[in-house]
Amino acid sequence: MMDPRFARSLIYICGHSDEQAMGLVINQPLPDLRLPQVLDQLGLQSSIHVPDQPVLYGGPVERERGFVLHSLDYRAPDATMPVTDSIGLTASREVLLALSSDHKPRHSALALGFASWGAGQLEAELAQNAWLLCDADEALVFDDSYEDKWDRAMASIGVDPARYIETPGQA
Repeated sequence: MMDPRFARSLIYICGHSDEQAMGLVINQPLPDLRLPQVLDQLGLQSSIHVPDQPVLYGGPVERERGFVLHSLDYRAPDATMPVTDSIGLTASREVLLALSSDHKPRHSALALGFASWGAGQLEAELAQNAWLLCDADEALVFDDSYEDKWDRAMASIGVDPARYIETPGQA
C-alpha cells in the first residue's frame, strides 16, 4: 500500500458488504495514550484496576471516534456487532464502562478511528495486490506485541518480511 498512513499496517476487517468495508488497524499504538487516560478524560471512574493498555490508531477516518474490539464473552445488547464467533465490535459508552468494571471482556482493544472502503474499493485494491490477506486469530488480534505483529501476520502466510518488497507487481 503506497499510502503512508497504512505502511506496515495490520488491519482487522470488521465488516464487509457490497456497499462498504470497515476495519481497524490493530498494530499501531498511539504514543502516550493509554486506556486509563481515556476513561479519566470521559469521567468514567473505576473502583478496580484498569489495565494500562495502549489505545490504538484504528485508522484515518473519524479519529475521535472510539471502537472496542473484544472477545464475545462480553456483549452490549443492541450495540455489539459480532465479527466472528469469538470476536465482537462495540462502539458505545457501555463497553467503556465494562472495561472499567469486573465484567470486562477477556480480551479487548480500544481504537480511535477506523479504515473504510466504498463499494468495490477494497476488492479493487486486492486485485491490484495492494493488500495481503491472512487469517486472524485471537492471539494475533489481541496480543500486545505490536512491534512484531505485522511480521507475524506476514510469516503466517509464508512471506519473509525481510524479503518483502512493498511495491506491488503483476505477473
